[in-house]
Parts: sequence; structure tokens; C-alpha cells
Amino acid sequence: MTETSFEAVLAGIGPRLRALRQQSDMTLADLSETTDISVSTLSRLESGTRRANLELLLPIAKAHGVPLDDLVNSKIKDPRVREEPRTVGCMTVIPLTSQPGNLQAYKMIISPTDDDREPGSHEGYEWVYVLSGRIRLQLGDRDFIMGAGEAAEFDTHIPHRISAADSRPAEAISLFGKQGERVHLRAAPADRRG
Repeated sequence: MTETSFEAVLAGIGPRLRALRQQSDMTLADLSETTDISVSTLSRLESGTRRANLELLLPIAKAHGVPLDDLVNSKIKDPRVREEPRTVGCMTVIPLTSQPGNLQAYKMIISPTDDDREPGSHEGYEWVYVLSGRIRLQLGDRDFIMGAGEAAEFDTHIPHRISAADSRPAEAISLFGKQGERVHLRAAPADRRG
């Protein structure tokens, strides 16, 4: 983050604090009583003459019942999260999770193509559920055709490739764990298992 963008983030905190307090119908005295931060400090935060820090922002966020991100609202994106759809070969991948973490969810739209990519492998574990159409899952030396409502899970160390199984596009959901996290499924509620 450049010095200019950092300063812009800090400059925007005061007006957001004031607007949030006013939306909550709180006076500076009310907020001071709730947060144990002096009225003077709160006033200087809102006017921008006092620089915000976590020690001040955390009790304010708690008093308003909002995440700290709402106060900072920096619009700085985590570079590890790709929120925009991207196309890889015959597949458009749309991230469904916007927070960093080990388990990520994606919607995949798989177009029919003559793509002859070789199966690839990488770190992790994947679970795929077919929403519509039919997909072909090449997994090691095995080949599977999967239709809507079918799912597969596999270790991504095994060379694999997902493609459309016929001349129609297919859609699937993928849950992917970079560290090998697996999806835990229960077939029936605990009280119905025998």
C-alpha cells in the first residue's frame, strides 16, 4: 500500500465514525460511556485531528456491533483472493468465497472444447458437485462421466482434469482445500443413524 492510499484510508475513518454514531442516535457522551473513551478523543477521531488506532477502533466497533472492517472500509483487497471470474482453458471459474482461508469454494462453468490439456496435479484436496450438464473427470488412469447431482472427492496430488463430457456446457461447484482439508459429509442426522 502506498503512503498516499494509506493516508486516504485514515482520512476516511473520521467521517464514517461520525455517520455510524449518528445513525445509531448516539451522542458523543453516550459513546464515551459505552467505550470508556473520552468525549474529547472521540470528537478528535471524528474530525480527523486524532489518528485512529486499534485500541480506539475496537471498542467503537464493539459498541456499534459492526466489524472493524466497516470502520476502516479501506477497500484493500487481499491479493490471495480473486473475486473476478477467470477463464482457464475451457473453464470459467467464479470464486464464491471472498475471505482468505484454507477451504475455498468455486462455481465452474465448463464449455465443450477440443482442449487436449494433459491432466495436472497440485497440493490440496478437492470436492466437485455437478449442478447441470455432464462432466468428464480424468483422475489418474481412471475416467469418470458425472451428471447433475453427482459428486466426487479426490486428492489433487493425483493427476486430474475436468472437462465437459459432451457438446453441452456443464456447471459444477468445487470446494478446494490447499492444505488437504476434506469436506465432512453426514448422510443422515445422528438420531436416524443405526
